Amino acid sequence: MMKGLSLGGRVFDGEGLIEDGVVSVDTQHGLISDFGERGEIEEGDLGRSRNSKVIQGKDYTILPGLIDAHVHFFGARGEGILSWATTPDILAALRSVSDLRRLLLAGFTTVRELGTKGGTALARAVDEGAFEGPRIISCSRALAQSGGDDDPPTLPVEIGQKLASYSYFCDGPWECRRAVRLVVRDGGRCVKLYASGGFAQGGKVRLQFTQEELAAIVDEAHRSGLKVAAHAYGEEALTNSIEAGVDSIEHGLGITQRVARKMKERGIFYVPTLVTYTKVKGYSNDNKAREEMVKRHLTEDLEITKRYGVKVVMGSDIVGDDARPHGRNYEEIVAEAKFLGNKEALVAATSRAAECLDLQNVGRIRKGNVADLVVVRGNPIENINSLAPENVVCVVKGGHVYSAKD
Repeated sequence: MMKGLSLGGRVFDGEGLIEDGVVSVDTQHGLISDFGERGEIEEGDLGRSRNSKVIQGKDYTILPGLIDAHVHFFGARGEGILSWATTPDILAALRSVSDLRRLLLAGFTTVRELGTKGGTALARAVDEGAFEGPRIISCSRALAQSGGDDDPPTLPVEIGQKLASYSYFCDGPWECRRAVRLVVRDGGRCVKLYASGGFAQGGKVRLQFTQEELAAIVDEAHRSGLKVAAHAYGEEALTNSIEAGVDSIEHGLGITQRVARKMKERGIFYVPTLVTYTKVKGYSNDNKAREEMVKRHLTEDLEITKRYGVKVVMGSDIVGDDARPHGRNYEEIVAEAKFLGNKEALVAATSRAAECLDLQNVGRIRKGNVADLVVVRGNPIENINSLAPENVVCVVKGGHVYSAKD
């Protein structure tokens, strides 16, 4: 029986690179037992124990398991809210099983799920070993106002809100507090709210929730020890979210220097989800204002946040439908690297993502941390596309080895 695992090659530990390192794993307890430059650590001789498996290569890079801080598991065929809402809950969950396995074999050992039918049930099933996938930090359901983007306007309100069961609909501060308590009751480990919708007719951003409602959500979530992620477009929704005390801004289209400065001052994370705007039809060319905001997001928003030192986190907003299938979520890291550089984009997908999700023992290769690791061919510091699934040699989650060829 294999009791240990030794990985050898260049090592990115979540912050910096070691050109010739060793990571030793206690597979029985699922922890990193040692880590350092080859020859300097106690278990530095690869394969020292007869019960230890060795994986090494001259052109291998070992990284912490990747973290996608913004995903959904809609399991839909087609795209858009009606497709998501009308996909039966059980069918969505069953389709998500293969999505989760693809994510794991692509190197993602943790994801934050921000609104999915049965998200906490999926998280529990993975934790129990019912099927393979990354650990899921689930919000249970997103919090949305009546008439917001998750409330299908073509359906009667009681039907639309029932079908869109990946959201709790709440209006007024006390309903908002109750919705947070339902998230806690469900076993949610974070809260996601909509401070804005998408775009109204003519391209104007639609604000959602009043300042009092936002403040009630954040206060109730923080009382329960949960971080709050805010979907926000436009300066007003962004400012409202910041003033309410959210912990991360999702998407953040229309970010300004003033907003970036406030985010930096308050330590608010930024999850830009760039790749989603290159995959979905209808994000451009249907009205001029929307097209301009999306174009600016893909060219300028990260430049602004980078200038002010805002903490950028990798999140793809891949949802598991025809337009945004799971499996190549690494493309968000590639997109962010164009602005941040390869090394900083790797930080955003490992140690900083763990910080955003309030996870203490993943995201970094450290002795005693959970053994969540990915081994790829090539050097992603030099070529970020080394993270592509076809370059993944193996994935380690909690000390268990998964081969990309399985």
